[in-house]
Amino acid sequence: QVQLVESGGDSVQAGGSLRLSCVGSGYRYSTSTNCMGWFRQAPGKEREGVAVIFRGGGSGTYADSVKGRFTISRDSAKNTVILQMNSLQLEDTAMYYCAAAPVCTLVATQIRQWGQGTQVTVSS
Repeated sequence: QVQLVESGGDSVQAGGSLRLSCVGSGYRYSTSTNCMGWFRQAPGKEREGVAVIFRGGGSGTYADSVKGRFTISRDSAKNTVILQMNSLQLEDTAMYYCAAAPVCTLVATQIRQWGQGTQVTVSS
């Protein structure tokens, strides 16, 4: 059974950086984690995709709002997914959730495996 645990959320000033980590377990041989990534949800708003990356490698796919600022990666053990967030803006404030799915998607309703979330707060 897939388990996802996030860490790294914090409060940061606009223009700063944060590194989010998601450590997974129970999916080494599972197609359920072919794609992993990050979604976020602000109060009163729908959950939206931020970035996703395929298990087999290649470039990540990013929401237009974070292109050029965020970078997603998976380590060599393929049990951790990282979201490096630079040039953070007020609009990036949200609860960030690690996610896993058989295929890569930025559509939150297509995700069935979620972490518990880690809060990112950006202030001016």
